[in-house]
Amino acid sequence: MHDLAPEIHRQRLVVEGLCREPIDAESIKTYLSQLSKTIDMVALMEPATHQSPLYGWAGWIHWETSGAHFYAWDQPRLFFSVDIYACKPFSVDDVVEYTRAFFDSPHVEFKAF
Repeated sequence: MHDLAPEIHRQRLVVEGLCREPIDAESIKTYLSQLSKTIDMVALMEPATHQSPLYGWAGWIHWETSGAHFYAWDQPRLFFSVDIYACKPFSVDDVVEYTRAFFDSPHVEFKAF
């Protein structure tokens, strides 16, 4: 992919994992708020959440330098996915370790790009 704006820093990270128990709205809000602090992002809003009766929970937080989306499923398995997009550098390792620990995940995968 050709970089159309090389003067603008963009960093993306997807973290996915299995969890031991269902994830609820309060957990998503706490996770996103603490994620902001973990990677030194300035939150412009409190995290928002919504539950779909068919697909599970979603959450979002807006940062001064972009934001993060969170998704959680109960069915067909206990699973979560986090998408981070930022115009400010952040530590991939810090996000992955924080996420693994927060959800006590037995298995986490990630891709940075």
